[in-house]
Formats: sequence, C-alpha cells, structure tokens
Amino acid sequence: MTKSVLVGISGGVDSAVAAAILKERGYRVEGLYIQNGFPGGNEADAAAVAGRLGFPLHKLDITSSFRENVVDYFVSDYLAGRTPNPCIVCNKKIKFRYLLEEARKRELGHIATGHYARVEGTKGKDGFRLLKGVDKGKDQSYFLFQLGQKELQHLIFPNGDRTKEEIKEMASGLGLSPKKESQEICFIPDDNYRNFLEPGNIVDESGNIVGRHRGTHSVTIGQRKGLNIASERPYYVLEIDTKRNEVIVGREEDQLSQGLIATNCSWISPGSVSHETYKVPPQGRRFRGHIPARQTGACQIRDTSKGSGSGSGGGFFSGRPSSGRGMDREEAARCLVLQWPHSVAR
Repeated sequence: MTKSVLVGISGGVDSAVAAAILKERGYRVEGLYIQNGFPGGNEADAAAVAGRLGFPLHKLDITSSFRENVVDYFVSDYLAGRTPNPCIVCNKKIKFRYLLEEARKRELGHIATGHYARVEGTKGKDGFRLLKGVDKGKDQSYFLFQLGQKELQHLIFPNGDRTKEEIKEMASGLGLSPKKESQEICFIPDDNYRNFLEPGNIVDESGNIVGRHRGTHSVTIGQRKGLNIASERPYYVLEIDTKRNEVIVGREEDQLSQGLIATNCSWISPGSVSHETYKVPPQGRRFRGHIPARQTGACQIRDTSKGSGSGSGGGFFSGRPSSGRGMDREEAARCLVLQWPHSVAR
C-alpha cells in the first residue's frame, strides 16, 4: 500500500524540500496552503513549488478561525502586559489542526511540515516523543510543545535530521530559489507591533483627522460600523496605512474603483471565457465587469464598482456554472492602473 502524506506548503524552501524528501521516500504527496486573511502570504510561490515537484496543492481559507484563535489572543495578552507567542498557539489551533482535518478528509495517512524538529516512536505506552532538530541553531521544537499524541502519531518532520545549509543545498539542486526568511509574526507587517496594536488616527482623503482607531488590526476595508465617527453621513474604510498607523475613510461613493486585477485565475471551462460580461462577488458583493481577453495567469476587469480588500477572492459567473476563481492581487497597489482598492479611481 502506498504511503500518503499531506504537507503544509508555505511557498518557502523548508516546506518545499520537506515535500521533495517525502516524494523520494516513496510517499504519495499532496500539499495544503493555508490562507489566514493577512497580506504577506506566498500563494503563488506555493503553487509554483507544487507545480515543479508534481503534486496537487489544496487551499484552505481559515481567516475567521485565525483571527479568533491567534490574533485576538495576541492582542489580548499583549495589552494585558503579558508576552504572547502566537506561533505556539497557531501551531496547535490552526496549522496542525487543519492539516490533520484535511488529511483525514482526503484519506491521507500522515501530515508533514518543514519544521526543524523530530518525532520518535517509543513503541510503548509513552507513544511518540517530540525531539529537537539536529541543527541546534534552527531547532523549532519549542514552538511545537503543545502538540500531543493526536498529532504526533501522524506527523513527519523530514527536515529534522538535516541542517539548514543541507536543506538550502537540496533546494538548489531542485531548482528552487531561496526566499527571504519568514518574518517573526506573519500577521504584523514589518514586525511593527506599535502600529498594529496602538491606537491611531482615522483621517479622510484630505488628511483631516475625523476619529481614532484601536489599532490597524481592528478594521477592514469597506467597514462602516464601529468607526465611532460623528457625521451626518456614514464613513467607510478605504485604506489601511500600517506604516503611518492611519485608517483612511471616505463616503460610499469614494469606494468606487475602475476595476481590478485578479491573479491565479483557475478557469474551470477555459473555452467559455470570452469577451463577455461576468459577475464577480468578492466578499459577497456582486458587480459586473468585462473580461477583455482569455487570460490564465491574470485577468483585468474594468468596472466602476465598490472595491474590496486586496487579497480577497472572487468567482466569475456568467449565468452559467461557475467558470473560474481568482485572487485579487495583494501587491497591485498604486503601481497598476486596474486594481482594488478605491485609489485607482483617482
């Protein structure tokens, strides 16, 4: 019977090499890319890794669960004067939880990641043990201490008995380019705790201060309720400037954009894509756009409609069965003519 495993794929070298090692060992490998709702992910890199190594990549959006179990915990502990460690909580309540759930759904026998740690079976009542990785400088067992027998009995750490330099050499041999090391906390841009957590100004598009926010983590693009701005007409969140710790707001009509650029388009029926009008409902909202050409990597859709947060997903519908899904390009800010959010309309 063929051994099977679901590997958590981040788009980085460590998880990619872990998958390659398992393929060499004869495992039937499938990958899982987890979307947490925050910018900075490497979905395109994860897809490229899966394509190069030849295994299917599944995607799972756990935004709501991630906010509840990781972000809210982090904010609460930090503001209470404690020292939170979101990676430890994430590993237990998010990463390995969903890896195990998805592996069971797909009837895969094991789960794996690119962590530098090891699992050892005792062949007795003590079950499985979590051990440090061979590379003491990269050991990540500390971040995994909340894992129990439920996870360990199915878990493989292919990189645990190798050094980081050996993994880099293997990646080079596989034609994989090394990526920048992951930032300390994935949901805080540039590891800037202050701007993420501390209150700041809410300003209009002219820069006038109209209110205060509780931290950039507390608002989302398009939000109207809960801004606590005294005004005869409601304000909506147009943009979140994490570097300046400011939230930019405007009126309903200010949300209009000239269109969007969707990347990672997956056309279910490529032959049906033509010069037609499609409905695309990012975050549950519908608008009509025009797809100017049959494009597989990215598509530009022109329409004057409300924008949604960069990185959100949308489906393309034409009154027939769904013909494709795409992901709004995260980096499509200010440098491209067609994009979310609202600023392209100016």
